[in-house]
Amino acid sequence: MSLKDQLEADVKDAMRSGDALRRDTLRMVLAAMKNRRIELGEELDDEQQLAVLRSNVKSRVDSAQQYEKAGRDDLATKEAAEIEMIEGYLPKMMSESNTKRVVEEAIAEVGAASKKDMGRVIKAVMAKHKGLVDGKLVQGLAAGMLE
Repeated sequence: MSLKDQLEADVKDAMRSGDALRRDTLRMVLAAMKNRRIELGEELDDEQQLAVLRSNVKSRVDSAQQYEKAGRDDLATKEAAEIEMIEGYLPKMMSESNTKRVVEEAIAEVGAASKKDMGRVIKAVMAKHKGLVDGKLVQGLAAGMLE
């Protein structure tokens, strides 16, 4: 079953159970996937579907931060619940210790010696582990190791 099919089935389950937040969140994700499919003019592959999910999570994180700054804790809480729901469909991210190990391997692989080589290290890590590592964490670890 594809990710899109799973989302559609979960929308139906949410409708049956009366879970409005889940229903509405998943409908928004499906709408974003449909919009992306229309933009590209072709069906989305698995990686493109995951990219839409990641984009949805990122926009909700930004919104939650804005709501918190504005003192709208009710809306920030709703965004946090939506984030958690969408992240349930994404592959689990690597832990910090595993990410550190991957960055160390990439540094050795590309022969990085200074901060000038940081871009090559990040590119190597992201190419091998796209969607499984946090880019900001990779950047921070690489910067710390390449002083």
